[in-house]
Amino acid sequence: MSTVLLVRHGLTALTGKLLLGWTPGVGLDERGRAQARAVAARLAGVPLDAVVSSPLDRCAETAAHIAATRPEGVPPLEVQLDDRLGECHYGDWTGQELATLVKDPLWKVVQAHPSAVTFPGPEGEALRDTQARGVAAVRDWNTRLGKDATWVACSHGDVIRAIVADALGMHLDMYHRITVDPCSVTVIRYEERRPFALRLNDLGGAVDDLLPRPKEQGQQQAGGANGQVAGSRPAQADPADDDAASDSIVGGGAGVVPQV
Repeated sequence: MSTVLLVRHGLTALTGKLLLGWTPGVGLDERGRAQARAVAARLAGVPLDAVVSSPLDRCAETAAHIAATRPEGVPPLEVQLDDRLGECHYGDWTGQELATLVKDPLWKVVQAHPSAVTFPGPEGEALRDTQARGVAAVRDWNTRLGKDATWVACSHGDVIRAIVADALGMHLDMYHRITVDPCSVTVIRYEERRPFALRLNDLGGAVDDLLPRPKEQGQQQAGGANGQVAGSRPAQADPADDDAASDSIVGGGAGVVPQV
């Protein structure tokens, strides 16, 4: 199983005012840098195999904080850039004020049927293509890093929502139901049979459930067949039970219960 931590970039001075898209040279503002430092501190104890980022400045800066904030004695990671995690190409909408765009007839289509939208202009992209490249990037990095990898993908709101919609089996037309705040952490674990959403738009708190468990004396798990939590493998799984290991727990289970 591979686990990807989808992190949205921190705030910029223009976030929420303009549709930035691929506008170059827009980095984090003071608030965004504080958010990036905070999320990096939260994830400092999580062993990461890679930090991959959209090439846009606001994401690359956020990713750099995460890559540099590693446990004592662990060298910083190198941020690897992947264009497929870049923001949607909004075409002629890029750089325009959101207050202006809401008056465009296309806005209603974006809200109701995003799967049908191709943004105007020669560089405009279809949202379904944004989703396809984002999902392909995650799947490719899962394969490249190995089935037990845990890694960060730093990207943008619409891209992360599209990836989550795919993982949840949702039609792209419903992806607006997913919220992705600046520097939030969304965690998807990809098993053989299906992905599991472990966290959505997480903005604070402990991340102990993302840490590797001790091999001998670890956490006692409750609530399902063989005591496993949905999306996790039993401590001593038979290789022949690979399919069952990725089953969901009927009834939801009791989660991870600390051993006392």
